[in-house]
Amino acid sequence: MKTKWLLFFWLALVGSVASAGTPGEVPVGSLLRDAPLYGFFGDFRKLSDLRGKPLIINVWASWCGPCRAEMASLERLSRRYGKKFNVIGISTDDYAEPPSTYLLKAKITFDNYQDQKLLWENMLGANAIPLTVLVDEQGRVLQKVRGAREWDSPEALEIIGKAFRIKM
Repeated sequence: MKTKWLLFFWLALVGSVASAGTPGEVPVGSLLRDAPLYGFFGDFRKLSDLRGKPLIINVWASWCGPCRAEMASLERLSRRYGKKFNVIGISTDDYAEPPSTYLLKAKITFDNYQDQKLLWENMLGANAIPLTVLVDEQGRVLQKVRGAREWDSPEALEIIGKAFRIKM
């Protein structure tokens, strides 16, 4: 009987941790709040500047192997479909030098920004990375995809096409 209670307690604890969000997380179906985007190379904009076109937000870090592994496919996706939607990256690195150095070495051309004070990490619910968030043209969160993907693969293109209701 004691073992059953311990198992029940453990499962309840694991379930609550697995479903725990981040402070201020915007759930799927809700609008993202307007927030600043601080670029690594001196550029600045607000999220509202990107409205009017669907948006793919990738949350990553330079020290994250799976994040780096999917970066080339995000670059190809951005180059191929940049007229249909925007792709941006949000780095959770504490300091600007490692991600900016990585972006230059990897020849990543889509816009990337540094998360300051955990604003984006919390708003997007990035309690694990990589996290990719599909956002409609009004700023509504359509889908959150956790873990690395090959973003220009047929399977990923199908996910994106369905979410944005566009032909890929």
